[in-house]
Amino acid sequence: MENKLIVVSRQSNLAIKQVEEVFNLLGSDEYELITLTSFGDNHKDISLLDGNIRPDFFTKELDDMILDEDADIAIHSAKDLPYPLPEGLEIIALTQRLDNSDSLVCREGLSVTKLQELAVGTIIGTSSVKRKQELESLNPNLTLKGIRGTIEERIRQTDNGDYDAVVVATCALKRLGLEYRISEILPFKTHPLQGALAVVAKSGRKDLIEIFNKIDIRVNFGKVYLIGAGPGNADLMTIKGRKVLDEADVIYYDDLIDKSVMSTLKESKLIYVGKRKNVHAKEQSDINLLMLNSAFEGKTVVRLKGGDPMIFAHGGEEVEFLQSNLINVEVIPGISTVNAVASLCKIPLTHREIASSVAIVSGHALYGLQVPKADTLVFYMAGTRIKAIAEKMIGQGWDENTPVALIYNVSMPDQKEFFYTLNNIIEEEIQFPTPIIIIIGKVVNLRFKAAKEIHPQKKVLVTGLDIQPYKHLGQVVHTPLIDIQPLENNEELILAINRMDEFDHILFTSRNAVHYFFTQLIKQGKDSRSLQHMKVFSIGNTTSNELLKYGIIADFKAQIEDSEGVVQLFKDNDIKGCVLVPRSDLALEIIPRGLREIGLSVVSVIAYRNTKPIQPEKVDLTLIDTLVFTSPSGVDNFLDVYGKIPLNRRIVVRGRTTYNYLLGLNYSQGQMEMLDTFQNMSS
Repeated sequence: MENKLIVVSRQSNLAIKQVEEVFNLLGSDEYELITLTSFGDNHKDISLLDGNIRPDFFTKELDDMILDEDADIAIHSAKDLPYPLPEGLEIIALTQRLDNSDSLVCREGLSVTKLQELAVGTIIGTSSVKRKQELESLNPNLTLKGIRGTIEERIRQTDNGDYDAVVVATCALKRLGLEYRISEILPFKTHPLQGALAVVAKSGRKDLIEIFNKIDIRVNFGKVYLIGAGPGNADLMTIKGRKVLDEADVIYYDDLIDKSVMSTLKESKLIYVGKRKNVHAKEQSDINLLMLNSAFEGKTVVRLKGGDPMIFAHGGEEVEFLQSNLINVEVIPGISTVNAVASLCKIPLTHREIASSVAIVSGHALYGLQVPKADTLVFYMAGTRIKAIAEKMIGQGWDENTPVALIYNVSMPDQKEFFYTLNNIIEEEIQFPTPIIIIIGKVVNLRFKAAKEIHPQKKVLVTGLDIQPYKHLGQVVHTPLIDIQPLENNEELILAINRMDEFDHILFTSRNAVHYFFTQLIKQGKDSRSLQHMKVFSIGNTTSNELLKYGIIADFKAQIEDSEGVVQLFKDNDIKGCVLVPRSDLALEIIPRGLREIGLSVVSVIAYRNTKPIQPEKVDLTLIDTLVFTSPSGVDNFLDVYGKIPLNRRIVVRGRTTYNYLLGLNYSQGQMEMLDTFQNMSS
């Protein structure tokens, strides 16, 4: 450094040790140190346990030195920094946490030194509200008192008998060479930045940023995205949201996320943290820490929420928590349920003649709040409180004939709408399904003036994995009834891969066969060059496109995409020799048998498992016009879930194998329609 940096710190030994630590990391001793006492240091009579301590209690005087340009940088314990920083300041470096734990330091001569073994009334000194809460949860029989002063002063007060023990940050003891005083490392949840040091400078000091960049661990932090998945229907999710999902390393997701969104993502990066009434997979504080720790590890993190992340979704809390711990956060908006319900039900929330204001209200907070003064009210999370809401509104002067709309499962194929008045809801015993959203106000009456659908769109239930080929049939309801899983320790496939030179051809019947074959091939240290002596056959465009991902263009593609067409393809091209067929564990023997009948040697190996989902979503079939089946296993699983295929439904079948399977179950040709192409014969 050309000129010595002027560093300001507090006067304690610990603060000075922290300055030395930062410059040791930097590999320099070119600095001039100014020490001073902060307001907090000068007012040790103020307890830190009353919860009203101003955020810059220990930092304001140092901040002022920097803003007045009397110092270049200040070095703080990162956990002591106010959030947000005062205007004009920025953190230019954050160091690795030395130790994030808290320790119990007992007075010399105390016979018991384990927190949970301490006697009733044992006096513990603590300087933190959070530590006080942790102590109370671990041993409620203790007497807890506030303590102030430097680390050395607190230990001295303890040894003098003012306290039996004191709780201190382990990193402080280590920095001061006082580890020998540790009686016990405590199982506390501590501040996430405890143990780290922060370098603060005046905003815009690029020269200082360049100097300290090499010790700034934030360059290795990941980023967190809060993504709104929309009201439910996968088609209403934003393009940007989908793109980030594909790029994420870990996804913490909620309830009410469309299964078709989740089915496209790797299970290994999905972590469920949803909440429904009285059942929380994770508490909000735990979710916050999961996201934070993933970001600390350098991962791209997604918090996936229904609706919009900033409307009744804890988004604000999560942003504040993450940013206060120095994590970069981006919020990707979603179509909120309130927006969706207005549009999909054709109920304008505002109307220039009857409603100029709208309020969005949480039903959870009903008993603690007055009903907002607005022309239209929209209630979230209020399905079990609707009668109480109606009573409260009438009690506050709303007309008992005010119309009410209750909409279940907004944007989903089984969306249902119920219409009442406030008085109806009070007088009638009505049970509503959840999740439900409630609109109250004169605008609800406009729903009945809206034009009805002239040609309502047909609803199509797709039971396979891919919905794309069926979107032209109507509004797709996607509830996959097959689940594709890899085989652990697949010795049969490994053996085939290691004797590839014995095969003349390879036949891929599905994209899953391609994916799991090449996944295992790569695990064995091989690549597509292992197929260079073979002719590659594929069935269907989806299979051929999957091959392209591995740099393979199929030599032969079945034009007639059923078992007969595949066998005919081999026959027409006078194919001889040995064929390897990677397939599902449930694939029928029709193709291998047909190939053997025309003189080929066939080796079939199981590449993946086809199972029924553990808890397949069950939809109301009265709302469905068309059923799509892509495989015999899909048919079996449908019958297992629903019992039978309802009459008077159009059945669309992919491939003759599935068509013939349904015929064998006594479903009539007149009820079925076979598409010319199909995605996946063997799934």
